[in-house]
Amino acid sequence: MSCANTCGSELISDSRAWRDLQDHVDEIFNLHLKDLMQDRDRCKSMIKEFDGIVLDYSRQRATQCTFSKLFALARQAKVKEKIDAMFSGVHINRTEDRPVLHAALRAPRGVKIICDGKDVVPEVWEVLDKIKCFSDQVRMGSWVGETGKVLKDVVAIGIGGSYLGPLFAYTALQTDPEAAKLADGRRLRFLANVDPVDVSIAINGLDPETTLVVIVSKTFTTGETMLNSKTMKSWLVASLGPGCVAKHMVAVSTNLKLVKEFGLNPDNAFGFWDWVGGRFSVCSAVGILPLALQYGFPKVQQFLEGAWSVDYHFKTAPLEDNFPVLLGLISVWNVSFLRCPARAILPYSQALQKLAPHIQQLSMESNGKGVAMDGTPLNYHAGEIDFGEPGTNGQHSFYQLIHQGRLIPCDFIGIIKSQQAVNLKGELVSNHDELMCNFFAQPDALAYGKTREEARKEGIPEELVPHKMFTGNRPSLSILLPTLDAYTAGQLLALYEHRIAVQGFIWGINSFDQWGVELGKSLATKVRQTMNKVRTKGECVCGYNYSTTYMLNRFLQGEITLLQGTAFLLVK
Repeated sequence: MSCANTCGSELISDSRAWRDLQDHVDEIFNLHLKDLMQDRDRCKSMIKEFDGIVLDYSRQRATQCTFSKLFALARQAKVKEKIDAMFSGVHINRTEDRPVLHAALRAPRGVKIICDGKDVVPEVWEVLDKIKCFSDQVRMGSWVGETGKVLKDVVAIGIGGSYLGPLFAYTALQTDPEAAKLADGRRLRFLANVDPVDVSIAINGLDPETTLVVIVSKTFTTGETMLNSKTMKSWLVASLGPGCVAKHMVAVSTNLKLVKEFGLNPDNAFGFWDWVGGRFSVCSAVGILPLALQYGFPKVQQFLEGAWSVDYHFKTAPLEDNFPVLLGLISVWNVSFLRCPARAILPYSQALQKLAPHIQQLSMESNGKGVAMDGTPLNYHAGEIDFGEPGTNGQHSFYQLIHQGRLIPCDFIGIIKSQQAVNLKGELVSNHDELMCNFFAQPDALAYGKTREEARKEGIPEELVPHKMFTGNRPSLSILLPTLDAYTAGQLLALYEHRIAVQGFIWGINSFDQWGVELGKSLATKVRQTMNKVRTKGECVCGYNYSTTYMLNRFLQGEITLLQGTAFLLVK
């Protein structure tokens, strides 16, 4: 299967299926969700279940006819063929000439996934087996630090996809009783920002003698990650001497030459592949190594199994029952046809507090594009602004905008069984029930709203009626998980990963590159060189516009003494 067979060169907006949906928008705008929700057959058709997950999308501003047209659009865009191409190792990331095989990272042993004529699954399991062996050694105390003490604390250094995804998974399991027991006495910290304040937060309360540092950088050249790694190396060496590095620092990288030059043993480097994009790398050594060190490999393997459950479903289920396809179509409908600028991700579980930050990168870096795969400028909206906060915190924050301001579709994510049960005597419901009462109430409040007449019946003063009316007709979907554990966290991850891919497949964009990230990096290199020359040679700031020149000079006016050989600045 060639890439030309699956990508095409025409914009999807030129298709009959797209025009049919455009013509259908006016019909939808004449309908209100409070009326649509009265249609029992419609609602029943928009509630699906798969492997313990319940998906209810009946509160979308859509009819059964809308979804028939959306499925026609998916067929026009060859979504099924593109899914097959992705799982077959076709180089669907055309701008970088790479396959997209993050699903192979969680494939069970024995499953064959061919890339460039080679089955990649055995290579994946070779790394996973190495992670299991190493994490077992560290956790059981047979791998010790320079002074012979057990390494109980881990600092994982990485940025972007090397940070947000693993942090989501770590936080999701932190309060799971079984996972917490496995992590007893251990601490996992993440260091991402090059801001020295983040270093201070990461090492606060840690003892170098019991700390292991995991450096995550495929090329071992990422600027922020390498500066933070040098800072952590300096922190360790200052306490334990230069010989400690091989015992207290390991790498997730493919550049063994630079790993060795840094002072690490290349045997303690855990690899991954070019067919894994950074933001899709949670299930590679990027996430699995620090997570296995914290929770043990068997627990993390459950995370991989949950993700594979959705991978296999995505690959094999028909479009009409395929959860990632349904979710992707809903997003395309809301963004490109209903012109919704954003999506709110609202998990009713504090343990999912890092889900929205991860999806922000996963979605906005993937689909924040303005041209189709062949470089043609898009003539329709693609991509969306993702944000979110756990309920009920968000209800006391930004829900005002969602209820009475801009039209922002919402993803409500609920858990049937809480990780932590609290039942107070005399209370009407348990703490978790109280949380979930809001999970069930908010979608209906958004859908139905409150009319002028209803407000008046409540005895609201006439002058306040306009302020206490709610238009309703605001779309949402609900995802209900049986519990939040390693398996369901993996399912949730894969649902969003594949949903985002489906959106890109339909929009005809490349969801797997991120050239927009590179421009700022290249400009920062010039500023870095200028700053060094001003500091060390007394040169002036030149070659910039007036604004940048002024701000740079204003910054450099501070009298700063750089202590050579350390990672610290003294400011007088």
